Amino acid sequence: MKTTLDITDALFARAKTHARRTGRSLRALVEDGLRRVLDDATAAKRYKLADHSVGRRGDPNPLAAMTWQEILDVTYGGTE
Repeated sequence: MKTTLDITDALFARAKTHARRTGRSLRALVEDGLRRVLDDATAAKRYKLADHSVGRRGDPNPLAAMTWQEILDVTYGGTE
């Protein structure tokens, strides 16, 4: 498929220089760039927090029986 791209002169000059230096056509360079951008977009990795859980999976939650005020007292060393 043929299409027309409108890019800045500076970017075009850099692309042509890079293509010439690497022995590739400008078309191959553009296609490779598009593939990389699209592959990155489809395989975007979501940030995942490290698991810093306390206790073992399946054990009862030690905080479940506490009130919010009791949790605050334990966390911050009691009320003033």
